Amino acid sequence: MTWTLIAAWLIAHGLELAGAITAILGIWLTTRRLLICWPVTLVSIFLYMVVFYRAGLYSDALLQVFFVAFTFYGWWHWWRGVRQEGTVRVVPLPRSSLITAILLGIPGSFVLGTLARHLHAALPYLDAVLMSYSLIASWWGARKHIANWWLWIIVDLVYIGEYIYKDLWITAVLYAGLVGLAILGLREWRRAAASDQIAV
Repeated sequence: MTWTLIAAWLIAHGLELAGAITAILGIWLTTRRLLICWPVTLVSIFLYMVVFYRAGLYSDALLQVFFVAFTFYGWWHWWRGVRQEGTVRVVPLPRSSLITAILLGIPGSFVLGTLARHLHAALPYLDAVLMSYSLIASWWGARKHIANWWLWIIVDLVYIGEYIYKDLWITAVLYAGLVGLAILGLREWRRAAASDQIAV
């Protein structure tokens, strides 16, 4: 491969690659419950907002806008917890909240799918379902609930197929990595929750 081909590839896929690298770093920092995860994740969100818009995945692009709001909220909520408790403490998710959130994802998917269809999105209803449940997972992550990792594993597995279909191979590989990171996050947060119970 010549330098010209490498340069051409980077011009075509550089934004996607930068988004993937910052996303991996941000999620890994989240598994470690470090506050720096939020600004790193914010960079990735803005990069992917452009990538998805260019690919015609308008629901995914719109999802990034919601992610910006959740990122700022999560950053503030975690920071407040660190100030009060000295650490990012994992919080249990009540069963009633779990069921309510999962059920709310259904009409949310329909509303977002209808909107995406009017915007001529490439895969309006699949995008909308993934967007709806990604918002729930993001909310749970911002609220420090372990359940966010379980939902991310499911959502990210479906995203892999979608991105392969849309020929976003870097992003498909990224999401395969994100499944692994979600499994790591699940393990780390479970360990932290068990440690907190022992400490109490």
